[in-house]
Amino acid sequence: MYFLLMYDYVDNVTELRKPFREGHLALAQSYVARGELLLGGAYADPVDGAVLVFKVEDKAQVEAFVQQDPYVANQLVTNWQIREWTVVVGSAL
Repeated sequence: MYFLLMYDYVDNVTELRKPFREGHLALAQSYVARGELLLGGAYADPVDGAVLVFKVEDKAQVEAFVQQDPYVANQLVTNWQIREWTVVVGSAL
């Protein structure tokens, strides 16, 4: 199943994320390496949120990502939402 993880960020996140970015990206790369995270990135202009696309068996796997994410733990994410996503066209892998 596909899931979208959507983040809302605090103001000035591009500055505030610097100490936590390496840990956030390492976590994301670990999910990429397992084939669970297909795409991810912040919105551009303004950088006020992000979307990550997961392909996993269970929503709990996405929730585990959120619980480990340094951006969430350090309150750079003001709100997050996980939605199951029905893909009807295209392919990511």
